[in-house]
Amino acid sequence: MYDENNIFAKILNSEIQCDKVYEDKDVLFFNDINPVSKIHVLGIPKVKCVNFSDFVKKTNKESVFNFFTKVEMVINLLGISENGYRIITNSGKDGGQEVPHFHIHILGGEKIGPKIR
Repeated sequence: MYDENNIFAKILNSEIQCDKVYEDKDVLFFNDINPVSKIHVLGIPKVKCVNFSDFVKKTNKESVFNFFTKVEMVINLLGISENGYRIITNSGKDGGQEVPHFHIHILGGEKIGPKIR
C-alpha cells in the first residue's frame, strides 16, 4: 500500500524542497541529499507506486517507456553517458529500499566500485 506521507510524496506535493535536475508533468529528477558518488540523482515518476513492480502494474507501456526515456535524457544532461554510470533501484526491505515510492538512482561522475554501500 502506498504511503502518502513518504518523503518523495512530500517532495512531489511541494511540502519539501529538493535540488531539481529535471521535471515535467510525468517525472522528477533531483540530487540526492546523501550522495554516494560525485553525481547521484534520484528519478521518480509522478505516480503513486511503491516499487518497480507496482509502477509497471499501475501504468501502461507508454508510461514505463516515457520514464526510462527521461532517465536517458537526464544521463545525457548530466554529461555522464560517455564515461559511464550506474542505474539502481531497490525494492522491499531485503532489496534495501528506504523510501516506499518507486525511484531510481543514477550514479556517475567518477569510477564506481563493484558495490555501493
